[in-house]
Amino acid sequence: MKLLQKILTKFNGLHFRQEYLCFAKETFSDPLHVYLVNDKQITKDITSRHLFVGYCPLIFAFSLTDLPASIQIIFSQKVLQLNEVFNPKDALAVLELNLINSQQHNGSYIVYYEGSHGNHHFQPAFNQFINKKNNQWYNQKPGNVFLHDNLYKQVQAAYAIPRQISLITVGNHGLFNLFPTDLHGQIDETHYIISLRTGGKACKQVEAAGKLLISQMHCEAYKTVYSLGKNHMQDLKEKDNFSFGPSLSEKFNLPVPQQAISYKEVTLVGSFIHGIHTIILFKMINFCHLQPEGNTLAHIHNSYATWRYKNGLAGNYLLR
Repeated sequence: MKLLQKILTKFNGLHFRQEYLCFAKETFSDPLHVYLVNDKQITKDITSRHLFVGYCPLIFAFSLTDLPASIQIIFSQKVLQLNEVFNPKDALAVLELNLINSQQHNGSYIVYYEGSHGNHHFQPAFNQFINKKNNQWYNQKPGNVFLHDNLYKQVQAAYAIPRQISLITVGNHGLFNLFPTDLHGQIDETHYIISLRTGGKACKQVEAAGKLLISQMHCEAYKTVYSLGKNHMQDLKEKDNFSFGPSLSEKFNLPVPQQAISYKEVTLVGSFIHGIHTIILFKMINFCHLQPEGNTLAHIHNSYATWRYKNGLAGNYLLR
């Protein structure tokens, strides 16, 4: 079977060997634009007005009050105008989503949508078929979240937009944990959303503490940040077990990770479970800059990175 896997890898059409590619978000040139559409007509630019907060199933969050129960969004390299009728060839990816939940807190209104179908054109159909078979045969492993064929395409589309990877510091009774997340973001001026694996130790620790520190990381910390993924299933430990710097956060006195660019202190407001995710809404208490912005750690999926490479778009990727 190893020989077959090597053959599939050889013909998968992907230019890079890693599934996710890190870089400094601010240096990422010519990113895709995300639009809400209705009957092929552009109704809203949501490139910076959505959060990706779940991958099994795919979940997007919006702080918008005028969305219907079912929506369609497209990802395009072109800048499209409101009410413009787009050419289907201009849509590199398409996602269909349905409303699953809503939350209200202190005047904020947040809605959550689950992906029902997705498609993309980052690779030719043959290469997508090869990747489909590789996913079916080799990604159904114990402990691994298997993404069925269309869900895998939906996730590839969602990760065509740079997703920031931050570190969460949680503490209780003098013990701490430090772990990464890319399913998160500030949804409006006063609220933040973080999605964690239901049943995971990190999720239980956050719910028990009721508050946390989320730090935006310098891109040079990418290897360290990725290595901390295992901490989602680790117990709280003494501070010295983690790569914390000497600083403590202003309000909660939580240790700040080394190479943090900035941080937010947040308190838990509410949560709900959907699929494998516990989606947690926080109120923002404090924000602090630690060093100049311009090198924030983020990543994208290999399928879109390959499309960029074949179309002559720079990446400045940090390969692990």
